[in-house]
Amino acid sequence: MEEASVAFDVNSDPILPDHGGHRNRLRHRARLGGVSALPDYELLELFLFRSIPQRDVKPLAKALLARFGSLPAALSAPLEDMLQVSAMDNKGKALRMTADIALDLALMFEATRRMVAEPLKRTTVISSWSALVSYLKVTLAHEPREQFRILFLDKKNQLIADEIMGHGTVDHAPAYPREIMRRALELSSSSVILVHNHPSGDPMPSQGDIDMTKQIVAAGKPLKITIHDHLIVGREGVASLKQIGAF
Repeated sequence: MEEASVAFDVNSDPILPDHGGHRNRLRHRARLGGVSALPDYELLELFLFRSIPQRDVKPLAKALLARFGSLPAALSAPLEDMLQVSAMDNKGKALRMTADIALDLALMFEATRRMVAEPLKRTTVISSWSALVSYLKVTLAHEPREQFRILFLDKKNQLIADEIMGHGTVDHAPAYPREIMRRALELSSSSVILVHNHPSGDPMPSQGDIDMTKQIVAAGKPLKITIHDHLIVGREGVASLKQIGAF
């Protein structure tokens, strides 16, 4: 059964029942020390309390981190991958991820993504490079498959839209210059920033990445649509093709 409720006064410590309870103890430590002091598995565990009542969720939290390697990777994992994760609780009973639990974790990730995206809505993107890099790291650094995104900008270099233009495999995402230019014209975008991720972790461009970028640059010239940069995101960092002189 769920542990007994805890009487809590903001001016004093919680009154824990004698038999205590792991959930109450963890909540108590989070209140006193702040959630920032919790290790990743306990932060995830605390969140799972709301998704899975009356069960020992620590093994599942640790299983998620073991399966995906980190908290950001676990939160951003595809649904089908999350559903493969299971663990045994403290009573020896199987505890499996469900679509509802996965959705709860996806909501946490999406809230984080929107939070880091917010500064980009209030300023010119190319003058807020650190904010842009932070946003891209959260959005793509742990994506298990390649994803090709376009940041469409207006004449003031403010963000009009951030759209996924192609999903791919672990090492390739298709990009079609005509489709990118067509969408730019639809949005009245005068410039774009190309973005894709390398699930391998290494953000350095391949020759294919460089050739693709040059094709998109060429497609934009007669339409007077500028390609500001092509950024490649990996767990090891973000590479700018313009800065390394690739186009």
